[in-house]
Amino acid sequence: MESAAYVVRTDGLRKEYGDIVAVEDLCLNIPAGRIYGLIGPNGSGKTTAIKVLMGLVRSTSGTAEVLGRKVPIKGKDGRVSYMPQELALYTDLTVHENVQLFAELNGLEPSALAEREKEVLEVVGLYGRKDDLVGHLSGGMQHRASLACAMINRPALMFLDEPTVGVDPELRAGFWEHFRALKSQGMTVVLTTHYMDEASRCDLVGMMHKGRLIAEGTPDELLKDSGTANLEDAFLVFIRRCQE
Repeated sequence: MESAAYVVRTDGLRKEYGDIVAVEDLCLNIPAGRIYGLIGPNGSGKTTAIKVLMGLVRSTSGTAEVLGRKVPIKGKDGRVSYMPQELALYTDLTVHENVQLFAELNGLEPSALAEREKEVLEVVGLYGRKDDLVGHLSGGMQHRASLACAMINRPALMFLDEPTVGVDPELRAGFWEHFRALKSQGMTVVLTTHYMDEASRCDLVGMMHKGRLIAEGTPDELLKDSGTANLEDAFLVFIRRCQE
């Protein structure tokens, strides 16, 4: 595949925090228009990798490109959206006001805001709570509001860090329906998760363990390579292989 077809590329990416190596020799080539899942337990380097790609932290060594631009990207790029694990909304503003603010920051046309806001808030189940202060919402609802803000401007590439944590199974299924709809419109979704059942819904999966990418492929390829019936068992097989 030609390099232009990849929306995320990394080569030998490494991030150290003092004596701790959070990400080691990470090489990614993520094609456009796919749902790519970085999976692994807490502390495996998933979040750090996303933060490096977003330019929130600098890598110690190696290179990274997002949408053809070297990381860290100078200036705001409205084609890229990010939802962190931690709350990044204004708690003294309503859900509607937060969504409106993120829409303006990302260049969404005002004429398109009302329809798009209704769409994303219905997806996350918060349309009826749009006039509530974010600070008055439960942690799970705040997480859902963050996802709505990340989706508001229909970016070309969306990074989602544990987007379904604290979300009930029914709503989580709704999230995935929307992720697939976004993919059908040409968007690329890169998400992290420790839910192995969610990994099976991705087009491509990268398995991380102790900062390293230990396996990568489609869910079916990973099952075939590991000789297992589910991705949780496959993950354990790949861990054992890298320790041999």
